[in-house]
Amino acid sequence: MFLRSIFTNSFGILTSRVFGLIRDLLTASILGANIYSDMFFVAFKLPNLFRRIFAEGAFTQSFLPAFARSKNKGAFALSILIRFLIVLAIFTALVNIFDTFFTKIIAMGFSPEVIKEAAPLVAINFYYLILIFFVTFLATLLQYKNHFATTAFSTALLNISIIGSLLISKGMPPKVIVYYMSYAVVVGGVLQLIAHFIAIKKLGLDRLFIVGFEALKRKKYDLKDELNHFYSRFFPSILGNSTAQLSAFIDTYLATFLSTGSISYLYYANRVFQLPLALFAIAVSVAIFPKVAKYLKNKDTQKAHTMIKKSFWLLAFLLSLSTVGGMVLSKEIITLLFQRGAFTSADTAKSAFVLSMYMVGLLPFGLAKIFSLWLYSLHKQKTAAKISSISLGVNIALSLAFIIPLKAAGLALASSVSGFVLFYLTVKEFGLKHFLDIIADKKAIYLVLTLFFEVIILFIFKDFIDAYI
Repeated sequence: MFLRSIFTNSFGILTSRVFGLIRDLLTASILGANIYSDMFFVAFKLPNLFRRIFAEGAFTQSFLPAFARSKNKGAFALSILIRFLIVLAIFTALVNIFDTFFTKIIAMGFSPEVIKEAAPLVAINFYYLILIFFVTFLATLLQYKNHFATTAFSTALLNISIIGSLLISKGMPPKVIVYYMSYAVVVGGVLQLIAHFIAIKKLGLDRLFIVGFEALKRKKYDLKDELNHFYSRFFPSILGNSTAQLSAFIDTYLATFLSTGSISYLYYANRVFQLPLALFAIAVSVAIFPKVAKYLKNKDTQKAHTMIKKSFWLLAFLLSLSTVGGMVLSKEIITLLFQRGAFTSADTAKSAFVLSMYMVGLLPFGLAKIFSLWLYSLHKQKTAAKISSISLGVNIALSLAFIIPLKAAGLALASSVSGFVLFYLTVKEFGLKHFLDIIADKKAIYLVLTLFFEVIILFIFKDFIDAYI
C-alpha cells in the first residue's frame, strides 16, 4: 500500500509534468524570454502560489485531521467550503476591480506602461484561485477515502488547456497569445473541478454535502470548537508548508527589477527544479502523511519512525541523483528543452546558470518535507511556521545580497541556501538523535558510491551529449 500510493502520486505527477514540459517548450518557442512572457508568468504567479500552498499540504494537513475527528463531517466540511469560497470570491473581486494596484504590488519593478498592460492578465488569471481551492477541497475528501489518482492526474488538464491555447494562437502577436494563455488557465481550472466532481460522485461523497446542508439548515450542531480547532492549525500551516513556493515568489518579485527576460529565466529553471521535487518529495510526503499521523495518534512512535526512515533513504537517493544530474547537465537540459524558436542560446546560458543554483537546494527542500510531517502529525503547525519564517528571512537577506553580483542566479542561490536552513531547523525539531539514528546506516556508503559513479559517467558522456543536441 505504501509503494502503491507513492507510485500513484508519482505517475500522476509525472503525467502532468510531461504535459507541463510540452507547455513550457511551446511557450519558450512561441514567446521566448521577453517582456510578454515575463508579464504572463507574473500574472500566473500569484494564483499558482496559492495552488501550490493549498495542494502541497497546508489545507490538507489541517483539514483532514479536523474532518476525521468531526462529529458531523458533512456540516463541518460544508461550513469550511462556504467560508473559504466567500473570502476568495471577495478577494478575486478586489483584484479585478483594482487590478493595476495588485499588479504593481507583485511586479513593482515593471514600468508603469508594462504594469498597465499586465494588469488585465493578472485579473483573468486570478479566477483560477477560486477554482483550485474548490479542487483542493474535493481532493482532500478523496484522500480521506484513500483515492489519490484523480488529483494526481488532473493537473495535466491545466497544462493541456494552455497547450491548446498556444497551438491556436501560434503566429499571432505576443500580446494576443498571453491573453489566450490566461483564459486557458481558467478553462483548465474548470476541467480540474469537473474531474473531481465526477470522482466525488463515483465514491458517493456527494451525499456528504446533502447531509451537511440539512444539518446546517436545522442548526442542530455547534461547530464553533471544531472550526476554531481547524483555523488554529491552518494559518500557521500555510507558512510552514510554503517556504519553497514563497521563495520562488520572492525571486519573481525581485526579478522585476532586473533586465527583461530574468523572470522567464527563473521560471523555466524553476520548472525543471520542481519536477524532481514534485515527482519524488511531494509524492512521497502526500502518500505517507495519513499513515504517519495515524501512527503518532495511536502512540505507535516506532512505526512512525520506520516510515520516516524508509522515506528518507528513498528520497536521499532519488534527490541526490537528480541534484548531481541537474547541475552537471544544466546547460544540456535547458538546450534540449527550450532552445528553439524565440528562445536563444544566450537565454539558454542564463537559464542554465539559474538552474544550477536552484538544484543546490533540491535535497534539503525535499528532505525537509519528510521531517515536517512529524511536526504536522503532532499538531506543531506553529513551530513549523516559525521555522519557515526564519528560512524566509534568510532567503530575503541573501537575495538582496546576491542579486547585484549574480543577477537572477543569485536569487536562485539564496533560495537554495534558505532550504538548508529550513532542513536543519526542521531536523533539529524532529530530534537530532533520531536523525543520526536514521543516517547511521550502510545505505550512506552506497549513496556516496552511487553519486561518485554518476559524476564519472556524466562527465564521460557530457561531450557526447553536447554533440547531439
